[in-house]
Amino acid sequence: MTDVSGLVVLAVDDEKPALDELAFLLNRQDLVSEVNTASDATTALRRLQHPVGPSSPAIDAVFLDINMPGLDGLELAGILANFTRPPAVVFVTAHDDRAVAAFDLGAVDYLLKPLREDRLTESVRRIVAAGRRTETQEPTLSDEIIPVELGGTTTLVQRASVGWVEADGDYARLHTTSGSHLVRIPISTLESRWADVGFLRVHRSYLVSLSLVTGIKSVGSGLVVCLRGQGALAAVELPVSRRHTRELKDRLVRGPLQSWSSR
Repeated sequence: MTDVSGLVVLAVDDEKPALDELAFLLNRQDLVSEVNTASDATTALRRLQHPVGPSSPAIDAVFLDINMPGLDGLELAGILANFTRPPAVVFVTAHDDRAVAAFDLGAVDYLLKPLREDRLTESVRRIVAAGRRTETQEPTLSDEIIPVELGGTTTLVQRASVGWVEADGDYARLHTTSGSHLVRIPISTLESRWADVGFLRVHRSYLVSLSLVTGIKSVGSGLVVCLRGQGALAAVELPVSRRHTRELKDRLVRGPLQSWSSR
């Protein structure tokens, strides 16, 4: 993909009127140079795996319906995520209840039918911007975005804004600088996914960002970890369970002390 040649895109929808409209609107985009179409996900996958000719350009982005017979849009996106160089994926659907699953699969955007041309333009711009970031830098875990659904609205929460996470049954509540958000993700999943970017489990109910920790202190027979407030986050003290005490002290106390003593 280059700014000179424009995007090569693939539109996928099993309903012909919807597919024709999507292709028409994509052809009107200044940043799109070629529009291919497929009436089902299986045909789309074949096109992506086996270009129609040796000189056929690679697909930069797929605009994809979700509910289709046979292989559906989410299943196709899951397959594409395993490609060495996966195309960007934008879902175009009449259903507003699949956004979390879509963004979990790495979707660039999620558009609702009836399609608005200005929203489509914004999606194309996002694809180009994402392509530029990929060309200039390696993706970082700190860039992760968590989609949060509430009342039919999907809010995109940056992980960098999360101070601590609280278990809520099979769900997790993210406490962020903009407020708290309930997500349909177990805290154990977030623990494993965020371990390498400074989050540590301190209790069966709590996962904290070590960057906000101001200290640990004894309370009765146990410990609490102190977190500073920022934005909408109030300063809090969270309990530390015995099984997590050693790792917390290693990360906050012993590790830094060893680093200083070795200088």
